[in-house]
Amino acid sequence: MATRAANIADIDHALAVAAELSATFAEGAAARDGDRVLPHAQVRALKHSGLLTLSVPVAHGGLAAPASVLAEVFRLLAHGDPSLAQIPHSHYTFLEALRLQGTATQQAFFYEKVMQGALFANAQSERGPYPVDVDATTLVRDGEHYLLEGRKYYCTGALFADWVIVRASVPGRPGDTPTSSTPKALAFVPAGTAGLEVVDDWDGMGQRTTASGTVTLDGVRVPAERVVAFTPIFGAPSVYGARAQLLHAALDVGIATAALAEGVRQVGKARPHFEAGVDTAADDPTVVQLAGELTVTVRGAQALLAEAGRAVDAAATDLDSERAAAASVAVGVAKVAAARASLEASSALFELGGTRSASGAANLSRYWRDARTHTLHDATRWKLQHIGRYTLSGTKPPRHGQL
Repeated sequence: MATRAANIADIDHALAVAAELSATFAEGAAARDGDRVLPHAQVRALKHSGLLTLSVPVAHGGLAAPASVLAEVFRLLAHGDPSLAQIPHSHYTFLEALRLQGTATQQAFFYEKVMQGALFANAQSERGPYPVDVDATTLVRDGEHYLLEGRKYYCTGALFADWVIVRASVPGRPGDTPTSSTPKALAFVPAGTAGLEVVDDWDGMGQRTTASGTVTLDGVRVPAERVVAFTPIFGAPSVYGARAQLLHAALDVGIATAALAEGVRQVGKARPHFEAGVDTAADDPTVVQLAGELTVTVRGAQALLAEAGRAVDAAATDLDSERAAAASVAVGVAKVAAARASLEASSALFELGGTRSASGAANLSRYWRDARTHTLHDATRWKLQHIGRYTLSGTKPPRHGQL
């Protein structure tokens, strides 16, 4: 990095910066989505803003911001542009993995990169034929280095990243077929490394500018000091997965709050229904009813997000299996509510705005497309299973990266 990221003085400053960026990101968001113009300038602004340093420990120059603060930052950014908000999600998640499993030397090295404005992005997801908990991508020891081989998909933000973080299986012997029990590690690979290719082939109907393309890894050499164990994170009580899911929920709540605000703007442009006998759409009792119902849904999701953030913070402060489970369940509840709110608000805005809101030029469908695309990331039906079992029998949810 040529210059260091801007300094974030405290939590209030962080939220103010996020709100300012949110407003900036909202400008042109519809056009970027419509034409799939990747937000290079906006990502540069994010890197420079200092927000990427929030979870860096105080000893290394950051604020060690709690999860609840990160969640509100994400909600604000998603309110402006959900695609842009999705890009740094893995950045914060991998910083948490580094905090939990990195050596002191690794932490010092990578925290300094982040303080200089570096963005981490993910290369985690794969396609069949294996179940989703199996990584066919392998990391095999080769002297002082590892060799990384494989292909990853949905690698959000990888085109913008300074470091691509690859999750891979570490087989006991070269040639072993990875299984769900094969240990996994994270390989920190700088952009431009030989054998690393990022392909801009993301064609999702929503979140069109996240650059969630394909990453191919062909004999990538990774120094041992840039490999961080991943599997041990889940060997003991942890809020690693809950933190990651909290930020996903925050993104959905941000879509919901933005869609509600857009719906209100559309009411101001709409004509009242003739049967209402009123002069403005805002006085139509059916519109009033819809706005009231929608406000309850969206504000409820916001409140549950805040509650889940507090639960994650409390568990992180005094961690044991009971608090970790309670935090995971709280996040699960927030995630379900956020998914419902984002889908409902992004659909109902058309009822609030009437026929003119369906104009292709306005591109208001992006709210629903973003919500529907992002809520597919992690099935809420499984959240409901874990919530129900916890409620009925006190069964703790499993430990993995989705909880």
